[in-house]
Amino acid sequence: MSTNSTTNATHGEEHGHEHVHDLRDDYGSKLGMWLFLFTELILFGGLFLLYMAYRYQYFPEFQLSAKSLKIWMGGLNTIILLTSSLTMVLSIVALQRRKIKASIYWLITTIVFAFGFLVVKYFEWSDKFAHGIFPGGEELALKSQGEKVFYGLYFTMTGLHGLHVIIGMIILGFILVFIVKGKVSPDRFALIENGGLYWHLVDLIWIFLFPLFYLLH
Repeated sequence: MSTNSTTNATHGEEHGHEHVHDLRDDYGSKLGMWLFLFTELILFGGLFLLYMAYRYQYFPEFQLSAKSLKIWMGGLNTIILLTSSLTMVLSIVALQRRKIKASIYWLITTIVFAFGFLVVKYFEWSDKFAHGIFPGGEELALKSQGEKVFYGLYFTMTGLHGLHVIIGMIILGFILVFIVKGKVSPDRFALIENGGLYWHLVDLIWIFLFPLFYLLH
């Protein structure tokens, strides 16, 4: 009796230590993710301020250049990313409710939407490149200084955002593999929550990029 009690107590203590350890890991990983997201906000916040400063300096040139961008392409990508945020949430909720297959389905759907965003961006950039409008391009060299600044910011900021989309796809891909292997489960879902936070940041940044470059004429 005494031996059993001691054994149970030992197991209880071990279980308690594991529980505390898991909670500590989840808290630390989420804190780390929020700090990382904060640095990302500072980075893009600085770029947004730079855009607004140059827009004030070259207002007519920015208006003219913005009209050359295809609003429907930017709008389509906005719909794609907003929808992907929804599917990301559905994947997290499904995992928390122990619906593994549903979580995998919505996560794959999110990755497909991310790929769709890049496809639209590829065609948009290809159109500009075909007309010689790219950094170092002959047609861009003939334009005014304000237009050069606009397209410089356009390629820099949308390109940097596109890089974040690619990184997000890689992160979500790893999470997908971890779910399949059971390393991310209904009892250990901090990783997919952090992945979701990153993906929502990617969407949030685009929500600001879209009106700045496509809608402000």
